[in-house]
Amino acid sequence: MKITIELLNNHYQVNTDFSWSLAIPLAFNHQQPNHFSADIAMAKTMQVGSFIGDTQQGGSCNVNELSLNPHCNGTHTETIAHICNFSAPLSKMISEIDLPTLMPAVLITITPELANQTNNSYSPDLSITDCIITRSALEQVLNHYEQEQCQAVIIRTLPNELDKQSRHYNQDNQPAFFSREAILYLNELGVEHLLVDLPSIDRLHDDGLMTCHHLFWQVIESTHQPSPNSLINKTITEMIYVDNQLSDGFYFLNLQIPAFVNDAAPSRPVLYSAKNIKIK
Repeated sequence: MKITIELLNNHYQVNTDFSWSLAIPLAFNHQQPNHFSADIAMAKTMQVGSFIGDTQQGGSCNVNELSLNPHCNGTHTETIAHICNFSAPLSKMISEIDLPTLMPAVLITITPELANQTNNSYSPDLSITDCIITRSALEQVLNHYEQEQCQAVIIRTLPNELDKQSRHYNQDNQPAFFSREAILYLNELGVEHLLVDLPSIDRLHDDGLMTCHHLFWQVIESTHQPSPNSLINKTITEMIYVDNQLSDGFYFLNLQIPAFVNDAAPSRPVLYSAKNIKIK
């Protein structure tokens, strides 16, 4: 099926028969990505009385009970409720986010920089071993796009190794993260949905400040209450994987999220290529 979409007086053709998933398949009980030394995602057979949910053990069907941490066990999408009190009036759960079926999206590739080679900042202060995504690196690639094309921005970081799909991020394997200036630039562009192949847009150990999360949603730092100025409909998707065969450029994104009453949920971002066409 082919869909024609009009954006900024341009017409794009999207073939829905061809797509690319950016989600890392979550292999319960097996090798999987991990953040913050969380327990791995587990599956166990359901047993109730004489019923056993395993056909290999004589059951009539397979029924697994799943245990997972959305933030730490793989690809996930989170809302402002990740840093705000669940009971706050403006704190939206993932089930309350209204997403378009297809949204304009730009895929870019960034090489994180050593903090001591930039003039960007972070709270707490950057160390010389920190690798960050800077404002200037984002500007160099995103300046080629119109603001309306950047409703979603997808960031692939280099080196883009296959072990991102099973990497354990911890104190000895400190991932890159964003500077304050980088997030403020994304806000200036009007980015509503940010997707990254990192476990977090913030530093792994940051004294609990979560600076970039607060900046992205415009929640006053060190607080857990949204304000009228907070950007409550935005989402952050972390721990994606972008295959090297996918070229940087303009796409349309379908962000698939289950209706969990929670601040985050496992998700499946799907990309569709956008072919610019002329309408007579």
